[in-house]
Amino acid sequence: MRKIFAFLLLIAVFSLCVLSVSFAQEKSIVGKWKTIDDETNEPKSIVQIYEKDGLYFGQITELFRKPGEDPDPVCDKCPKDDVRKDQPIKGMVILKDLVQDGDKYKDGTILDPKKGKIYNCKVWIEGGELKLRGYIAFLFRTQTWLRVE
Repeated sequence: MRKIFAFLLLIAVFSLCVLSVSFAQEKSIVGKWKTIDDETNEPKSIVQIYEKDGLYFGQITELFRKPGEDPDPVCDKCPKDDVRKDQPIKGMVILKDLVQDGDKYKDGTILDPKKGKIYNCKVWIEGGELKLRGYIAFLFRTQTWLRVE
């Protein structure tokens, strides 16, 4: 009887550990995300979000290109004083310097390589989706990204 009780207790503890890890991953922005164009509603890229020295960054690891589009585009519209100017978009760090503040990540910037614009941004997870809001002053737009892994 003790062995059965010990076995059931072990299963319960293991289940709680798995659930807590799953919940932590659900709330963390770290991982791969499929970006969705908020104007066309089509997937644009995969962005790997990672943490470094307490800040969060996002790097494009994959681009979704339509037939006839440049398979390896560069950021020709990036600001002239930005090191990303004329660099390949695939591999580019577009999300920089986010700081975690509870369930939100703020005070970062995001580059729209297609338009060459850099916006202040904040990020949060809502219903398992990543919400990314880019803004200038009181004007903003929000994109929804989907977790890949």
